[in-house]
Amino acid sequence: MITGSMVALVTPMTTSGDIDWPALRKLVDFHLQEGTHAIVAVGTTGESATLSVAEHCMVIKHVVDQVNGQIPVIAGTGSNSPHEAIELTNEARVAGVDACLLVTPYYNKPTQEGLYLFHKYIAERVAIPQILYNVPGRTACDMYNDTVDRLANIDNIIGIKDATGDLERGKDLIERCSDRIAIYSGDDPTAAELILLGGKGDISVTANIAPKLMSQLCEAALAGNTELTRRLSDQLMPVHNNLFLESNPIPVKWALAEMGYLQQAGIRLPLTPFSASEQPKLRSAMQQTGIL
Repeated sequence: MITGSMVALVTPMTTSGDIDWPALRKLVDFHLQEGTHAIVAVGTTGESATLSVAEHCMVIKHVVDQVNGQIPVIAGTGSNSPHEAIELTNEARVAGVDACLLVTPYYNKPTQEGLYLFHKYIAERVAIPQILYNVPGRTACDMYNDTVDRLANIDNIIGIKDATGDLERGKDLIERCSDRIAIYSGDDPTAAELILLGGKGDISVTANIAPKLMSQLCEAALAGNTELTRRLSDQLMPVHNNLFLESNPIPVKWALAEMGYLQQAGIRLPLTPFSASEQPKLRSAMQQTGIL
């Protein structure tokens, strides 16, 4: 089982929108050095929506090769097309990832039966561990706990990233499904509490800029150290709350540039650079947290 702090890694880009391969190498080294427990390559934070299939697969392969088995690598391979999801998932399997993360099919607005059959279809056709990803605030598609419960019976579906931020819902998932799949948080502000309830880790945006603190938080929560977990969570909360002043990953890319890990906070349209009016809020949060 993959546990702990799993960074939802940004995909570095130049101001012209090209992938910045040296910066990607620098970021992966940063996470290996700072104690990140796993890397999620080309998820939502990695701008999967605007990478071509070829670029998507190249980034995954680059991360796998550089990590070289030191920590698990999870590839974001979801799509609203079952055929594209299968293609990406199979390419990630060939590249050597440890698992794949598949977002619910956005825009299509399927029924719960459609969601069940969609993920079952992919799981049956690509023999690799798969993690469901429910982020209704981003996809306009909500996978209900009853549907997750059904999918948890499929052998190679091993977890779910629950990005609802609803702790009661997360607790219900843990009580119903944790004997079959891992329940991961996908919501940094509530991650500590979800892990204390029995979750197995956090697929984190904040870990991009605070990998050591996020690793320490997850380790403390997994060990049941409530006092330390909540102290670290309180320390990180200003950053959690300000990394979504604009659509992710706009703020976190700017933050990494401020820290010197990206020379350019390049991003692809339709996303745009972080607004100057919002930058002081995030800078202040980073200073308050001790990141800057």
